[in-house]
Amino acid sequence: MLIKIGIDPVLVTIGGLKIHWYGIMIALGLYAGIQVALRDSARRGINRDQLMNLALLAAVLGIAGGRLYYVVQNNPAFFLHHPAQIIAVWQGGMAFYGAIFGGALAIIIAAWRWHMPLWSVLDIGALGLTIGQAIGRIGNIINGDIVGYKTNGWGFEYTNPSTFGPLNTPVQPASLYELLISLALFLLLWNLRKRIHPEGMLAMIYLILYSISQFFIFFLRDNIVILGGLKQAQVTALVVIALTLPVIAYLLRRERLAPQDVKQPTEAPSTAGEVAG
Repeated sequence: MLIKIGIDPVLVTIGGLKIHWYGIMIALGLYAGIQVALRDSARRGINRDQLMNLALLAAVLGIAGGRLYYVVQNNPAFFLHHPAQIIAVWQGGMAFYGAIFGGALAIIIAAWRWHMPLWSVLDIGALGLTIGQAIGRIGNIINGDIVGYKTNGWGFEYTNPSTFGPLNTPVQPASLYELLISLALFLLLWNLRKRIHPEGMLAMIYLILYSISQFFIFFLRDNIVILGGLKQAQVTALVVIALTLPVIAYLLRRERLAPQDVKQPTEAPSTAGEVAG
C-alpha cells in the first residue's frame, strides 16, 4: 500500500518569507520537550528558572549541532560554495546525533555554570529530547527529506513538485519509522523515570536504545555508504554505544560504593527489674 503525500513543504509565503512545516514542527517539538522536562524536574530538585535558561541554550546548540553534523556528512563541498544554505534549517536537513551532541554540551555548560545536577539534567533532557524528536519527524514526513530505498510495496510516494524527496517514486517511509521509534522511546523512558537508578541511567538507556535503532534503520535509509558497507549514522551509533557502556559501568559502580544510610538500633526499653534496681 502506497501513501501519497502531496503537501507543499512551505506552509505559507508572506512576501519573501517562507514558513516551512519543518520549522513549525521544530518549534512545537522544542515546546513539548520543555514541558515534559518541567514535569519531571520538580521531584529531582531542579530549579525551574535555571531549567528554562538551559532549555534555551540547549535549543541553540542542539539545532546548530544537528545542522553542522548534517552539513559534514552530506556533501560539505556544496555548503562551502553556498554558505547561506548552512543555516537554512527550516528547509530540513538535521542529523539528530549532532543535536544530541549539542544538547549534551549545553547540559555540561549548565552544570558547570549554574551548578545544576549533571546526571539528573541528562535524564530529563532525554525525556524532552524523545518527545521533541517525535514531533519533529512529522516535518520530515512532509518534507520528504528522510526516505528509504525504492519499494514496490508499502511506502510513501511524494507528489508535490516542491518535495525534498524523489518525486512520484515509491520509497520506504523511513521518516515514519523514525517517528514511531522516538515515540516508543519516550513512552518507555517516561514509564521508567521513577524506577531506574542511579541518576543518569535513564539518559544512558536512551543513548543505547536510540543508537541500536539507528544502526538497523539505516539499512533501509537511502544514504551514502562510507565504511565497510555502513553509513555515517551507523558508524556514529557504534561509537556512541562503545562510549556509553563505560559510563553505565561507572554509574553502577558509583552507586554501589556510595555510603548507605545506616539506621542506628533503637535502645531497648528498660525492664521493670532494672527500673526497680
